[in-house]
Amino acid sequence: MRIDGKSEGLRQAMSWFHTWSGLLLGWLLYAVFLTGTLSFFVDEINAWMRPELHRSVPQPDTAQRALDGMARLAPDATTWTLGLPTERQNAVEASWRKPGAAAGRAGTERAMLDAATGDPITVRDTRAGSFLYRFHFELHAMPRVWGRWIVGIATMVMFAAILSGVVTHKKIFIDFFTFRRNKGQRSWLDAHNATAVLALPLHIVITFSGLLLLMNMLMPFPKDAVYRGDNAAFFAEFRGQAPAAQGQSGQGSGGQAGNGDARGGEAGGGQGRGGGGRRGNAAVADGPMPLTPIAPLMAQAQAAWPGREVGAIVVTRPGAPGARIELREDGGRKLTERGGSRKLVFDGGNGRLLEQDTPPPPSAIRATYNVMTSLHLGRFAGPAMRWALFIGGIIGTLMVATGMVLWVVKRLPERRKLGATPRGHRLVEVLNVAGIAGLPLAIGAYFHANRLIDPTFAQRSAWEINTLFIVWLVCLVHAALRPHRSAWREQLTLAAGLFVSLPILNALTGGAGLRVSIPAGLWAVAGVDVACLVIGALLAYAAYRLRGGGKGTVLAKTPRRKADGARRSADDGASSSRPDAGPASASDPAMARTATAASGALQRPPGRTEALPGAAS
Repeated sequence: MRIDGKSEGLRQAMSWFHTWSGLLLGWLLYAVFLTGTLSFFVDEINAWMRPELHRSVPQPDTAQRALDGMARLAPDATTWTLGLPTERQNAVEASWRKPGAAAGRAGTERAMLDAATGDPITVRDTRAGSFLYRFHFELHAMPRVWGRWIVGIATMVMFAAILSGVVTHKKIFIDFFTFRRNKGQRSWLDAHNATAVLALPLHIVITFSGLLLLMNMLMPFPKDAVYRGDNAAFFAEFRGQAPAAQGQSGQGSGGQAGNGDARGGEAGGGQGRGGGGRRGNAAVADGPMPLTPIAPLMAQAQAAWPGREVGAIVVTRPGAPGARIELREDGGRKLTERGGSRKLVFDGGNGRLLEQDTPPPPSAIRATYNVMTSLHLGRFAGPAMRWALFIGGIIGTLMVATGMVLWVVKRLPERRKLGATPRGHRLVEVLNVAGIAGLPLAIGAYFHANRLIDPTFAQRSAWEINTLFIVWLVCLVHAALRPHRSAWREQLTLAAGLFVSLPILNALTGGAGLRVSIPAGLWAVAGVDVACLVIGALLAYAAYRLRGGGKGTVLAKTPRRKADGARRSADDGASSSRPDAGPASASDPAMARTATAASGALQRPPGRTEALPGAAS
């Protein structure tokens, strides 16, 4: 219902919802979209932010050297788990468990091994890209479940806002092919439409799949009603296990088995740390028994999996009779498997094949869930597909940003009529600057802190994160104290400088610079350097466009009224209420009717101006 009691049509109601849902949650959704987009390259960021690993260069015999290194590092362990180098990680990720270790992750020790020597590498304490990944669905400085609830609710609203935006803009696909430069509000509306339509299928899939990933928390009621709170039975059936297996695992080890499955590489170790793990530590008269050479086993695995690589090696009871070597395929073959991999199990003493494990095909429900969530996580993707997902995420981020800016621009005619800026409008302006321009600046500062804080500092990981939030808070204060256009320009310029200087800082602080990383084939490190240069250039271009505050920028100062101010207000109002129309012509015979309608729209109560037909933000 309108404020005057008259009823509204579907498009007007959807416009109102689209506007206010986007405004109230826009800054949070922008942060979630941006950090989630960066998370498509979480492994590459992790590699870049650990310069100590840049000297690790994989070799043909890396697997054997890693096993020899583990024999030196943890000879009495019950299990070894080795994540072999990939195109996204150039060192060996090792974990092991010692006799009597606590259950779960608490009892697991970890280290990074040099791929060329097998020796452990002392790595600086940093959350690196994993912080950005966790922030995008858990936020920070609050209980994880609270953060997930907040992001989950925001994601629901985002999904509804996308659908309501399609309903609101009846010409959205036509307008996608139209972009008018230097037309103020019209240009920003065109940009918002274009970014919304260009990756609309991806936006829908990413948002819906994000809800699927949180569904057990957001909507547990159907599961609890059917399984009566027995989570182990639910997850057992969800993974395709037989009913008998559910009953056996319902109150026993089923929950632990599920945790092991989630950890991936540690699951094999978990199976071996029962009675077998203790037997493996019995004293052997002749000392530790050597493991069979790994190269023939690797060749046998690659013959069994044409075109696939061995991703992980799990050794149970190393150095003891009955040792077993398990080779795991690097990722799943299909989206429906969501990382489910085949396994080969060998006798650790003589290399005889003991077991060949191929995951059973998932059920239709599980396969659908796997496809949707795999698309959200992007772990299946090769370099080209990962870049496509990254670009789609950037477009989604720009869609949110342009919507937030457009909210301010649409109200410029109202501000001209009032002759002042309402406090609510000023608040949105400040939050736009700090949220949209300030977050990239804060992330750039986070990367710089990774290299400038002493690696031996006791709480350096926490202070890297603190740096991000301190700089982000400073951006908020700066936006409140500076004129609107100046704040945009200054923050974008500083953010551009931070990103452009990161490749130089990388080379000066022990990392592999572009002159080293590209010839050495360290594409994960080189890719981050190149991406920083591109992001810095885009931010610099945005700052450059703001230098003059001309007609084409929505951040220009409000122009003074001219003698024909009434007609300018009418034209502005007509553009605001009818965004699919071009600028009115002074010779238009319908000018009088347009001016009258626009004046009526501008005289509505302030709470109704944002619900004009065709609103895009």
